[in-house]
Amino acid sequence: MNTYERIYTVVRQIPVGKVATYGQVARLAGNPRWARVVGYALHVNPEPHNIPCYRVVDRMGRLSSAFAFGGSNAQRTLLEADGVQVSQDGYVDLKRYQWDGV
Repeated sequence: MNTYERIYTVVRQIPVGKVATYGQVARLAGNPRWARVVGYALHVNPEPHNIPCYRVVDRMGRLSSAFAFGGSNAQRTLLEADGVQVSQDGYVDLKRYQWDGV
């Protein structure tokens, strides 16, 4: 399994109503130094309907302004549809919504 496939396998496991950070996905995919690689992989997500890349946020819980599939407003809309509250300034409360991993 290549690096991107490992990342997509992890992201597919993030449940509805939860988020994960880039670093968390990297760690669970096998290398804690892959946080930037996670961003690259999600930017070229081949199956956006099956790989919920919108559930990945930065280490502070901030949405991505460069969200590949419509910008931060699209990411906010998708997260809110999952039941995740997003602050006015584009942050998710990680203490409340961060996935505890596999």
